[in-house]
Amino acid sequence: MEYDIITYTLIIILFLENLWENYLVFRQIKVFRKSTKVPNELKDVMKDETFDKARIYGLDKECFQLFRSIILDLIILTIEIYFGFIAYLWQKSKDYTALMGLSSDNEIHVSCTFIIVTNFLTIIKEMPFKLYKTFSLEERHGFNKQTLKFFIWDQIKAFIIGQVIFIPIAAAIVFIVKLGGPYFFLWLWIFTGIVVFLLLTIYPSVIAPLFDKYRPLDDGPLREAIEKLAASLKFPLTKIYVVEGSKRSAHSNAYFYGLFGSKRIVLFDTLLINKGMKDDSELKEDEKGRGCTDDEVLAVLAHELGHWKLGHVTKNIVVMQIHLLLMFAAFQYLFEYDEFYQAVGFPKGERPVLVGLLLILSYVLGAYNAIISFAMTVLSRRFEYQADDFANQLGFSDELGGALIKLNIDNLGFPVYDWMYSAWNHSHPTLLQRLNRLKENKKEKKSN
Repeated sequence: MEYDIITYTLIIILFLENLWENYLVFRQIKVFRKSTKVPNELKDVMKDETFDKARIYGLDKECFQLFRSIILDLIILTIEIYFGFIAYLWQKSKDYTALMGLSSDNEIHVSCTFIIVTNFLTIIKEMPFKLYKTFSLEERHGFNKQTLKFFIWDQIKAFIIGQVIFIPIAAAIVFIVKLGGPYFFLWLWIFTGIVVFLLLTIYPSVIAPLFDKYRPLDDGPLREAIEKLAASLKFPLTKIYVVEGSKRSAHSNAYFYGLFGSKRIVLFDTLLINKGMKDDSELKEDEKGRGCTDDEVLAVLAHELGHWKLGHVTKNIVVMQIHLLLMFAAFQYLFEYDEFYQAVGFPKGERPVLVGLLLILSYVLGAYNAIISFAMTVLSRRFEYQADDFANQLGFSDELGGALIKLNIDNLGFPVYDWMYSAWNHSHPTLLQRLNRLKENKKEKKSN
């Protein structure tokens, strides 16, 4: 029957996607195993011991990701599609909805229950992998700072907050599709744009502090230098925060957030670990020498402010909104096609909105999504080069190069990558690519 063909087609698409992803991972694993010498560009700044640690860390991460992908994304997902597990969960959601005294004939009520059930099962499926990654892989390489109690409480908070956010969104989506008429995809697109805007607004100031502690950066030379840099670029800086990410991980980063005329800069405490964040006597052996100087922190922020000055955030939002509009238009065109639902176990005539959204956006349009994802990766890498160029124009070329090297070493980033793996997976150019570009731009700037 036609829906049987669709079932096998969905499974084949899933298999091909995983085959491609895993092929790229195998290419990179081969690089990890063969690259045993520090690249010439880093011989003066990276020890052989550090390079080998980064190599083993990268190899462990890719092997883990390969195993996880095969188990979760290939074997389990294939079994779920073939045996109609989604339809089974939908029927169970109806039963649970009735037990709660709600109407099992009301699709909005059932959809809200379905969200809770599927999210809970997703946590159960992923928990062994999360535990292994956090308390074995990351612990073994010196990055995990969480206790089991901290980890469990984190997962509980994330689950509760996720339901608070996504249940109303799911209900609104079903309502819009049911009552939006022949052009419901436009209303769905507008609603999604509003939701994204609200989440961008409230997440950094309302949700993120529920997981990590944020405090204002202390007065001093670094704060004054950041404020001066922001003022010189007319960046509407209102707050500078330090986030205590070291309670969760030893990885470090910096970013800004905020809309319109109110922007905040956030620095990870691991970035500033040797800048008075702790007394020398409080530093652990693996913390000594980590972090960046004031000038290097400024260089990192000059790069981030370059994204703002060049409109990269706005451009990304516009591109993603166009992408969403096309996706919702395809959903409008395809979601009443009965065979899609029958292919995953639903009886003829039953077409839940959320299930249709999942099937069409994730599976039917899988090839399109892969192409768009690659295009966005190419665009992101272009933006990263432009932001590096911007920092170079401000005179931070050497400092940015130094910061990139330190962050790479502190995070045990491996500097050597297979070109195909990197082009497909990395939203940022590799360390060596960025350093070479900075050198070229510095020479060009001097010649001019």
